[in-house]
Amino acid sequence: MELEQVCANLQARGFSARIFPDGQSAADYLDSVIDGASVGFGGSVTLREIGVYDRLARHNEIHWHWTGDDAQEREQAMTAEVYLSSVNGLSEDGEIVNIDGAGNRVSSTLYGHKRVYFVVGQNKIAPTYEEALWRARNVA
Repeated sequence: MELEQVCANLQARGFSARIFPDGQSAADYLDSVIDGASVGFGGSVTLREIGVYDRLARHNEIHWHWTGDDAQEREQAMTAEVYLSSVNGLSEDGEIVNIDGAGNRVSSTLYGHKRVYFVVGQNKIAPTYEEALWRARNVA
């Protein structure tokens, strides 16, 4: 798998995509471009692991159902200016797969925010859509 090709395939589908050498660099980037905003988080182990929540909470209004009242935080996250999420799977062709128990994460990545950022680790990338879907159903 060539990350440059995956990035180009995402761009061909209308996404702005960047490659970072590690999670810390991705967190640095998000911390530099998101400031003074309301920020919603989708349920994401990836975002938790790279420490984005703690960094952005220093200078943004953060809403994440993993850190407070589920219903209230989900609602506020869905109306935030910026939304952060990961994906359950991503095909090398740039097809994103997300399966969501409550629907908040999927709906928030599709509509309503001024900016949406997906943070995707290499472990989420599969050669084909079918394999990305399998990953979403069986691993994520």
